Amino acid sequence: MATIEHSAILKAPPERVFALLERVEDFVDYSDLIREIEPLGGDRYRWHVHAVGMDWTFDVEITECQAPELLAWESLEGVHNQGCYRLTPVDGGTKVAFTLTYVIRNRLVEKAVTRAAKPLVNKVSREILERVQARL
Repeated sequence: MATIEHSAILKAPPERVFALLERVEDFVDYSDLIREIEPLGGDRYRWHVHAVGMDWTFDVEITECQAPELLAWESLEGVHNQGCYRLTPVDGGTKVAFTLTYVIRNRLVEKAVTRAAKPLVNKVSREILERVQARL
């Protein structure tokens, strides 16, 4: 299992940050790589992403939503992955910790994917949190 992590401090209380993060459809406004997010009903969404010159589509389900501390999701098909945002109050704002884990059965392929995916996921995570901060 591979893990990618990123964190930032946003200058707003956890309740305000969480209110933006839990609106999954709005993530399309937070990153240039996210083309569309389709609600599928319940807590399921289909993401359309354009990255590394290719279009990617994947379905995810929100697995935990504990305002204002935790928003977690898991993939429903394709490469098994799960992730979460953990929000912690700190002086002057909120620490937002992003974690994404995924499993690729072949270790060599996993290492290659991680080498390519880590900078890309970190870029998207930074972009999302910067744009959330701008909305606060």
